[in-house]
Amino acid sequence: MILYFSGTGNSRFAAEVIENRIHDTCINAFDYIKNGRKGDFHSAAAYVFVSPTYSWRLPRLFEKFLKSSRFSGCKKAYFVMTCGSEIGNSEPYLKKLCSACGFEFMGVQQVIMPENYIAMFSVPDKQTADGIIRNAVPSLAHAAELILQMQPFDAHKVSLADRVKSGFVNNLFYKFIVSARDFKVKENCIACGKCVSAGPLNNIKLNDSKPVWGNDCTHCMACISLCPVRAIEYGSASQNRNRFYNTYHPNDMVK
Repeated sequence: MILYFSGTGNSRFAAEVIENRIHDTCINAFDYIKNGRKGDFHSAAAYVFVSPTYSWRLPRLFEKFLKSSRFSGCKKAYFVMTCGSEIGNSEPYLKKLCSACGFEFMGVQQVIMPENYIAMFSVPDKQTADGIIRNAVPSLAHAAELILQMQPFDAHKVSLADRVKSGFVNNLFYKFIVSARDFKVKENCIACGKCVSAGPLNNIKLNDSKPVWGNDCTHCMACISLCPVRAIEYGSASQNRNRFYNTYHPNDMVK
């Protein structure tokens, strides 16, 4: 079984590529998280968890969902983490999660996808993003082959900087950076409500036909990336930056 969480489409695409190759059930965890539902899953084959990387770790909301869910059947667990550059030292935290959930950790595969953390980084233009996605497919195909063979993922080297980023920096990130306070809406908002439905934590409400952010933001960037008229900004950081929301499917990348 493939279980994925995706804020802006990259991890959804990765999950679908793997699905096409291992021919197993693929489930989106978004609705479970948004509706506060615990999962109750059974899989005869290995579990494959696909997720974006938030500050060099698994997103805390996805980790919380996995810990609250019930898993039966096969106890092998693979992790595929999409990222703009690297996943840091995420492995020991994934091993700890597996221990809590009763899984055998089979490794984590880093997959480079278009950067979309617009609150801090530049987002590539469409042509560049297309190339990055296309280049990610072989890595995903390799991961799928190892999953089919029930072989562990290849290990990757971890530096001292990686340990600091996934540990100390991750904690600072959630304490001081993850907040909705800098989101703002411009006058060209059309009150379509896409930002409301895009958020996994129901943190956005429409007030007088304008989005208002609450205090339960996870910085998935779905709202700002999905806005059809670019009416949402994140302070001054997002101004004049590209937006990217991955709507591709695996067959779109076949030449």
